Amino acid sequence: MAQMFSHHDMSRSALAYLRSITAWAVLALVVAAAPAAAQSSGSSQSQSASPDDPLRFLLPTVNVTAQKEAEDKQKVPVSVTAVSKDTIEEADIHIVSEAAIFAPNTYFTEWSARKLSNATFRGIGSSPNNPGITTYIDGVPQMNVNSSSIELLDINQIEFVRGPQSALFGRNTLGGLVNITSARPAVGKWTGSLSVPFGNYGAWAVRGGVSGPVVQDKMSVGFSFAQVSRDGFTVNDVTGHDIDSRDGFSAKAQWLWTPNREWEARVIFTGERARDGDYSLNDVGQLRANPFHAARNFEGHSDRDIIGTTVQARRVGARTVFTSTTGFLNWQTQDVTDLDYTPLPLLTRDNTEKDFQFTEELRLASADAASIRLGDSARLRWQGGLFFFTQAYKQNATNSFAPFLVAPFAISSTSPLSELNDFGVGLFGQGTITFNDRLDLVAGARVDYEDKSANLQTFYTPPIAPGTLVDTDKNFANVSPQVSVTYRLQRDRSVYGTVGRGYKAGGFNPASPAGKEAYGEEQTWHYEGGVKTLWLNGMLSANAAVFFIDWNDLQLNVPDPAVPAQFYISNVGAATSKGVELELNARPAGGFDVFTSVGYTNARFSESSVSGVTNVGGHKIPNTPDYTISAGLQYSRAVAKAVAHARADVVVYGAFQYNDANTIGQDAYSLVNLRFGVTGRVWTADVLLRNAFDTRYIPLAFPYPGFAPSGFIGEMGAPRTVSVTGGVRF
Repeated sequence: MAQMFSHHDMSRSALAYLRSITAWAVLALVVAAAPAAAQSSGSSQSQSASPDDPLRFLLPTVNVTAQKEAEDKQKVPVSVTAVSKDTIEEADIHIVSEAAIFAPNTYFTEWSARKLSNATFRGIGSSPNNPGITTYIDGVPQMNVNSSSIELLDINQIEFVRGPQSALFGRNTLGGLVNITSARPAVGKWTGSLSVPFGNYGAWAVRGGVSGPVVQDKMSVGFSFAQVSRDGFTVNDVTGHDIDSRDGFSAKAQWLWTPNREWEARVIFTGERARDGDYSLNDVGQLRANPFHAARNFEGHSDRDIIGTTVQARRVGARTVFTSTTGFLNWQTQDVTDLDYTPLPLLTRDNTEKDFQFTEELRLASADAASIRLGDSARLRWQGGLFFFTQAYKQNATNSFAPFLVAPFAISSTSPLSELNDFGVGLFGQGTITFNDRLDLVAGARVDYEDKSANLQTFYTPPIAPGTLVDTDKNFANVSPQVSVTYRLQRDRSVYGTVGRGYKAGGFNPASPAGKEAYGEEQTWHYEGGVKTLWLNGMLSANAAVFFIDWNDLQLNVPDPAVPAQFYISNVGAATSKGVELELNARPAGGFDVFTSVGYTNARFSESSVSGVTNVGGHKIPNTPDYTISAGLQYSRAVAKAVAHARADVVVYGAFQYNDANTIGQDAYSLVNLRFGVTGRVWTADVLLRNAFDTRYIPLAFPYPGFAPSGFIGEMGAPRTVSVTGGVRF
């Protein structure tokens, strides 16, 4: 036995050593990219490129809409990471969190049920019903995270915008936003693709799409779909079944009409039907001793249905640009689960949530060539708009207790039976004054008003205790200003500074302890300075930022101590966050791209902060890694009549805490993804490994006293998955 144990330890040590060597090897290749680029260029920035000069291998210009206007990301005074369509395809990205590895100080807590995907930027996190990081899909905000993480179909770009964006985007972007834009239907000729991947854990999928012109130069349409399925990663030792399977169908249809040079209209319809297995939750201590195993007598499921319609209209005039974005969104989820997560028949939960939201944004801006001249050396660009929304949310959750758990007979409590209604309007504007094409002064502000109402009911069957009823409403108003300064040292090198106020409205919890039904608004002041540079004739970009965030009345998603696995939002006092970010991208030669990003965050509660009855002053804010490091390389080379390609990505997350009391947490860990393939004129084939070295980690956990021996339950991160894909395209 001693020999076996020693061999097992040596194997684990060897695997850890190999994983570390791989991670540092990728990082070393990235660091080496800049000198390689310098050697290959062999000239100064002032020289022009001939057809045979390696300077033709420049990094592409990336336009972002981090400030609603499309602009080169190297020129906006905002920390933003843009994941392009090429990267989405090359890294085989299908959900938002897979793209987040490229953004520093960004972390997603992914649950086995796809409806819950919570983002944390620089320590500022999200709660499902009132997110601090809002996802925008084609200009439509997802006001509840239940609809934010969907299958990515025909996506053009994903932007991770860090820092408060309340001055332009409103009350739920005080930590930043995720901006997802769909690719436009093809206008010149018909294009299409079909791919079929197969993998371990019974994984298979069919993805495809077509788009093209219906009326040349006037009207185009597009359609894409994905059927994705896999078995579960976690085995229920009581039944022998896997419990966290996934099965879903998604589709997107688009219609683009450009009747003339000034006007265009676009309609985007999306739908998803997901039928997933149960949560893979188990005691954290048991997960660490026996990963991907659970023991429960009841196996549930998690279903989600989403239907969304977006209507966009745009007119580009000689002096102004007008845009309208209208969004209709319906979603419904149902979770049925073993709430005690033990082999005993003690407690189950059946939770149904429904939501409908309508949003409308009207925006008017100066045209690109029609800025207002303020003299011989100054000009003004401007934008302003109106935003309106309504939202209706309903929840019906029933907890069923076994006999003798709380009474000699079975009890079901409907808690909550909730209706939350929200109406809001926002008015925003921003102006940019440019002096001598060197100095930009930007000032903007937004006024938001919201009216929220709640009808919250709780009752028991049989009626062992009186039910409760809360029928109330509150309104919130706020002004969010933001000011920034950018100075261009040279054409491709600039420094900037930004001061902004972030805001998140208060509201009502659909379920909470008595007296905690309502929570107050949250506010931040954010200070950021940075540099954005291009080097080696545009073959290397290097951006850096430092930030400090001071926020009050922090809204934290905390577990209800009286109801297992039920969370509510509570104001827990003040906090600060400070840190740095660095991003490097290089193209040292044709077909060779490398990148790295490094982020450090020190986010802590202020001394006076209290969560429940616990003083959390000085504690780390949960789900915030101390640091993030990511690096990768993509290499392509022509082989005969095809193109061979290889890609490696590594991400390292620093240690973080699971809860505000900092009771236990997750140590630092790294993940490595590898992809190899060949692409012909009309066919593709590749092999993909995610978590190639099978790192074992628990990315999320929360307190669960009474049922969990360790006091916490959590879920394992995904194990190593391997897939082989074949496809065709035209």
